[in-house]
This record gives sequence, C-alpha cells and structure tokens, in this order.
Amino acid sequence: MTRYLIRRLGLAVITLVLLSMVVFLVASVLPGSVGRAILGPFAEQQSVDNLNEELGLNGPVHIRYLRWAGDAFRGDFGESYKFRAPVMDFLPGAFVASLKLALATLVIVIPLGIIGGAIAAFRKGRPTDRIITIVGLTLAVTPEFVVGIVLILVFAVRLKWLPPGGSGDGTIGEQLKAIVLPALTLSAILFGYIARMARAGTINALAADYTRTATLKGLTWLQVMRRHVLRNAMLPTIAVIASQMSYLLGGLLVTETMFNYKGLGLLIAKAAEDRDVPMLMASVFVVGVFSMIMTLLADLLTAWLNPRVRLEGAE
Repeated sequence: MTRYLIRRLGLAVITLVLLSMVVFLVASVLPGSVGRAILGPFAEQQSVDNLNEELGLNGPVHIRYLRWAGDAFRGDFGESYKFRAPVMDFLPGAFVASLKLALATLVIVIPLGIIGGAIAAFRKGRPTDRIITIVGLTLAVTPEFVVGIVLILVFAVRLKWLPPGGSGDGTIGEQLKAIVLPALTLSAILFGYIARMARAGTINALAADYTRTATLKGLTWLQVMRRHVLRNAMLPTIAVIASQMSYLLGGLLVTETMFNYKGLGLLIAKAAEDRDVPMLMASVFVVGVFSMIMTLLADLLTAWLNPRVRLEGAE
C-alpha cells in the first residue's frame, strides 16, 4: 500500500508539473497584451508598455515560468494582473462555490444514473432499456448551453420558480435557488455517462459465475443483488464518477458563465479572457490537484469494493 501511494503521488507531481507548463505556455502565447487588457483599448501605448514591464511580462517565457513555479512551490501564487491583489483572495471562495455545485450535481445524478442504469440492465432489450439508453445518449451529446437555455426558459421565464442565474452567495435559500438550475444542467449531461457504465457493469455482474453460484447457494434475490451484483457493478461507475468530479470542478466554463455562477469555471474563463496568468495558473493548479486526489480515492475505493483487484495491478 505504501509503495503504491508513493508511486501514485510521484506520478501526480509529474503530471501537475507538465500541466502547469502547458497552461503557462498557452497563456503566454495568447493574442493580445495583458497591459492593454487591464488599461483598456484607449490607453496610451507607453502606459501599456510600462505596465507590462512592471508585471515582468517582457522576459523569456521559461524564466517567467521558473519564477512562477518557485513562488508556487512556496505557496505564493502571486497577484492577479487584473485586480492587483493576491490570487488567494479570490481562489478559496470560487473553489467552495464550485464544490457546492459539484456536490449538488452528484447528489442528483449519482442516484438517478445508477438506478437508471440498473433498471436498464434488468430490462435489457426491452422498451424500458431502449428508452433509458436513448434518453441518456441524447442528453450526453447535447451541449450544456442548450440544456441550460431550455431549463431557464421553463423554470425561470415561464414558471418563475427559480432565478435565471445567481452568484452562489447570500442566504442559504438564495444559494440553493442559484444552484438548482446549474446542477440540473450538469446532471442532464452526466446522466448518460453514469447510466451507461452502471448498465454495463450490472449486465456483466448478472452474467458472472459468482452471481450464479450465489443463486445456487440459496441466497435471496435481494442478497444476491446487494452482496454480489451491485457491489461489482459499481466498479466501472466509480471510475466514471471520479473522472467527472474534476470536470465538475474545473470544466464548468459554459455552465457557470451562462448562469453567472461565481465558481472556478467562471474564474478560469475570465482569467483567460483577461490574460490574467497568475489567476489562470492557480485555478488550473487547484483543479489538477483535486483531480489527482479524486482519481486516487477512486482506485482505493475500487480495491475495497472488490478484494480481487490488487493495487499493484492498478499501476
């Protein structure tokens, strides 16, 4: 176990370093000027050049990256180019907001996806299976903005039950109302992925030798489902859920922008638009660390659910 964890942590560090290099390079070659983005289109060129020099943007890319990496290693992600304030003043609030949205989405989509996939597996080849599969595939390939617009038109404009957008702060009631529509939008997209994996895992578990053996031993249907079928059917589903957690936290550019929800996705989008490299790098770094943690936890949970899975085999 210790060797496995050390090896995985080492790979995670290498991945994060490569990720930071790629993001820094891409942010550095984006068209436009940081000084121009901050001062506006009507600022004098001399003022723009002076600001770029003050921010240290005129040096070689690799020197600037090494400077950022050294500061980040000490826990200093620098100051935002746009707000001229420490990045850490903005990052925790955005992280918590996105985490709330991610958890709300998982609370909705995990039960629906697992139940829908299990029902489809039990009714394999029948109309119920086809309906669940078609609905899941349709939602999975539908862009987030389409689902979001439909939900806004129905629940915000027509029925007036929920606000069309929100910042994710305020009272608990206001936060819950602001989260509902973005969470439903993401749940609709993720339902198809989780339901398909749950369906495939359940079908494989139903056809497995251990399921037939358990039935022949005289176990009840509920005991077979709980101890053998569902326990093993969840293995591929766990991997999908873990991979989607990183998406939920950092890949919310469209959803959070559409609903004006002030999370990491909106922060990353605005940082890229403003060429705010420190803010962009810190946000992406947080998403990368969170993704690594979720993947590691998924591997450990998979090994716990199925003792036949050896951690060494997951390397």
